[in-house]
Parts: sequence; C-alpha cells; structure tokens
Amino acid sequence: MSNKIVIIPTYKEKENIESIIRVVFALEEKFDMLIIDDNSPDGTADIVKGLIQNEFSDRLFIIERPGKLGLGTAYITGFKWSLEHNYDYIFEMDADFSHPPEKLIDLYNACAKDGFDMSIGSRYVSGVNVVNWPLGRVLMSYFGSKYVRMITGMKIMDTTAGFKCYTRKVLENIDLDKIKMKGYGFQIEMKFTAWKKKFKIKEVPIIFTDRKQGTSKMSGGIFGEAVWGVLKMKISSWFKKY
Repeated sequence: MSNKIVIIPTYKEKENIESIIRVVFALEEKFDMLIIDDNSPDGTADIVKGLIQNEFSDRLFIIERPGKLGLGTAYITGFKWSLEHNYDYIFEMDADFSHPPEKLIDLYNACAKDGFDMSIGSRYVSGVNVVNWPLGRVLMSYFGSKYVRMITGMKIMDTTAGFKCYTRKVLENIDLDKIKMKGYGFQIEMKFTAWKKKFKIKEVPIIFTDRKQGTSKMSGGIFGEAVWGVLKMKISSWFKKY
C-alpha cells in the first residue's frame, strides 16, 4: 500500500478507465487509486471491479454510488475514505487523460519535497496551456479564473483546476461537510478555503488536453453555479472564522 492515492470520479468512462488506471500504475512513483462511480450505465464500474479482482486488489479500490450526485460530493466521499485509510497525499484527477498522469509526480514532489501543503496542476500559470478546446471554452475558462481572482483576492491563476494534490493536513483542517458547491464551483471553494486557512499552495504548470474519448460533463448549470456560488462564498466568508 502506498501513502498516496489518486481519486477519480467516473460517469460513463468505459473508453478511458482501464487505460488511465494502467498508466498511473506504471509510473515510477507508486500511487493507489480510488474510483468513485456514479452508477455508470455503460459498465465503467464492472471494468474497475474486474481489474481489482484479477490484478490490482491491493492498489485499486471502488466506491459505487446510486446515481449522479455531483462532482463535489464524489470527491468529498473520496477524501473521507482516504483519510480513514491513512493516506498522506490525496490527489484529484479526471479519467479522460485531460490531466497528464506523469504530472502526478510533480504534484507530489511539490508537497513532499518542496514543502507545500497543496499543489495544483495549472493550465494558466505559464500562459494558456490548453489543447483541443474550442476558443470559446478556453476564453470562458480563462476569464472565469480571472473573475474568481477578482472576487476572492486569491492569487491562484487556475482557480477551477481539478488536478490537485492535498496533504492530509489540509483535508483534516477543512470541514468537508460545509463545502456547498457540487460542480466545478467545488474546485474553487476548496482552493478558497485552503487559501483562507493560510495553507501554502503551489501551481505546477501542465498542458491540458481535451478528452479524445467519451463525452464532456460540462454544462451551463455547472458554470452558473460557479459564477453565483463565488459571490455567495465571498460574502459568507466575511462572517466566518478560518
């Protein structure tokens, strides 16, 4: 068993899930993996369970949920499980190869060797490093992060990034049951909470490549939650002790 675990939420990822698991397990650094599957109708969970049974019973784990309950709740479920199982470094990553798996090692080193409490795989810390996204989506994401920085005061360039490493200390000091946002706003809220608690955060440059297989889960509702949720989050922060 490793002291590092990668959490991947899944819904209809049968084209990607086995490949991403094998690539992560082939890295020089040893990572365990936890899949949080929201009752994928395409058999994603069955693929994972087959890999657990036949090859990776000591490194690969799955939690199956009854339906689509939101990205944020999937990660919070994974965080709680990981803390209960005594992992020291807990990672978020997508299943679709948009996050380069080899960069898990850089995220880990930023925390384990360079002394940061949290590291972020950042699309925008060294320019705009996004491949295969339509221009409109790039602009929405880039200026969305700019909007979040303006409202919150955070200096983080990629505020909506979903490729991250948390040290155990960070997650133990955040009341996970009080994280409100469910979609991509969840990523902002977690960063904002860690930043308000004065944790040291490092952005690690990555090249983000849009998925080649499967379908995107982005929607207008998710984007709207982030826009209005950031305002609510900032206002409520005036009345909170961190």
